[in-house]
Amino acid sequence: MASVNSRSGFCNSNSTFYSKRTPIPLPPNPSLDVTTFISSQAHRGRIAFIDASTGQNLTFTELWRAVESVADCLSEIGIRKGHVVLLLSPNSILFPVVCLSVMSLGAIITTTNPLNTSNEIAKQIKDSNPVLAFTTSQLHPKISASAKKLPIVLMDEERVDSVGDVRRLVEMMKKEPSGNRVKERVDQDDTATLLYSSGTTGMSKGVISSHRNLIAMVQTIVNRFGSDDGEQRFICTVPMFHIYGLAAFATGLLAYGSTIIVLSKFEMHEMMSAIGKYQATSLPLVPPILVAMVNGADQIKAKYDLSSMHTVLCGGAPLSKEVTEGFAEKYPTVKILQGYGLTESTGIGASTDTVEESRRYGTAGKLSASMEGRIVDPVTGQILGPKQTGELWLKGPSIMKGYFSNEEATSSTLDSEGWLRTGDLCYIDEDGFIFVVDRLKELIKYKGYQVAPAELEALLLTHPEITDAAVIPFPDKEVGQFPMAYVVRKTGSSLSEKTIMEFVAKQVAPYKRIRKVAFVSSIPKNPSGKILRKDLIKIATSNSKL
Repeated sequence: MASVNSRSGFCNSNSTFYSKRTPIPLPPNPSLDVTTFISSQAHRGRIAFIDASTGQNLTFTELWRAVESVADCLSEIGIRKGHVVLLLSPNSILFPVVCLSVMSLGAIITTTNPLNTSNEIAKQIKDSNPVLAFTTSQLHPKISASAKKLPIVLMDEERVDSVGDVRRLVEMMKKEPSGNRVKERVDQDDTATLLYSSGTTGMSKGVISSHRNLIAMVQTIVNRFGSDDGEQRFICTVPMFHIYGLAAFATGLLAYGSTIIVLSKFEMHEMMSAIGKYQATSLPLVPPILVAMVNGADQIKAKYDLSSMHTVLCGGAPLSKEVTEGFAEKYPTVKILQGYGLTESTGIGASTDTVEESRRYGTAGKLSASMEGRIVDPVTGQILGPKQTGELWLKGPSIMKGYFSNEEATSSTLDSEGWLRTGDLCYIDEDGFIFVVDRLKELIKYKGYQVAPAELEALLLTHPEITDAAVIPFPDKEVGQFPMAYVVRKTGSSLSEKTIMEFVAKQVAPYKRIRKVAFVSSIPKNPSGKILRKDLIKIATSNSKL
């Protein structure tokens, strides 16, 4: 490894960038599940979770007891290693209890977005084939619509009479752990989670993450925040069903005893009030919220007590120089740290870990500990060096095992050596900082949510008066990007923009709605029939007066 450049981390002999951070220690014992790994970490923390709206909390002692009790109950009803359990719930202090219990048995947790429609949830149920579902009485109908026979455990605190033959999580948590449960051997290589992501292209796919992937992610998070003295209190507004929320709040941060203040959904006023009320120190968020905090800084500072807050963690998209400087000016005592990751890399990839690193404006950070990177020319496949732009490939202990029952998607994303093609066009500078230039992948990022154009295009084509359609990301200051549709109408049709938007809105989650429509005589395509989205984006944005 003598040829590794000490500044950039680039090795000439194999054209690979190596992380300059201290490598993460991985536990040598092959038979270890992520729940046991997290619960065995020593720390001085006392309260694990606080419900921001009710003030109700779970201490670490109560949390681990609840996990043990629920795992016992699940084992008694026949949940075994390899079984899939569905979790459909807004953020709550009980969300992690479910995840940790399921994973401790070697069973697999699959989460889904509460905003998804019954049809979208039905697709995921059909694909992942769960044997049990945890949900709330309010969301229960979304599951029963497609899977009437799927056994349900309700997560509501209070008793609900309207739902038929169901179990209740609160009852399970009260059960005395028996200690004589049949414990199956769970290996680090076994699957722990199945989170659905659109991946680098196309329809939603199940990402298989192993216990080792999650343990590596937990270690990375602990190494990143663990050196800070004093009590850490994190506000959790990002969804726990998403890799960002699951990694940080349902697993990672528990390992070093921080307190997590849970908001059931994102609401600016509630989030700001909770910071003062619970003296939060750290606030993870996505760029649109950061922009809102800069724009409304004077009102926010006049109304809320933010004196306890020292760190903002931003993920989802790189921040511009204007936003970073604007934030530093308005909130001089708060540092901004950034992170870059994908569901496919268990939320890990690159990060800025200090104020100095964050001053490289526009960077996604340096490679995470134990992570290797390559920059590959997407056309020729040639591996490039520093300051050259190509697709970022990542390799390391947190990279997924593959996509669930989808060989084709797996082989087009993971190569035979375990390199993950991220679909992001990047370059790495002479100091090892990664800059994301553009996305090769076609996902639309609406407020941090992923929207796959292919899914909306397929839906538009089901309309009897539409002959062809293309969906592109349309840039927007408030939400990042929103879906815009180009539509070719059948001859003689007078289909309106409004009708099309309503047609789609009825069938998808709110964040996937089409918010702008343009009518064209034909959709530009290359010789193999692939939509030339870049051309459409150019047309759309050249007319836009944003």
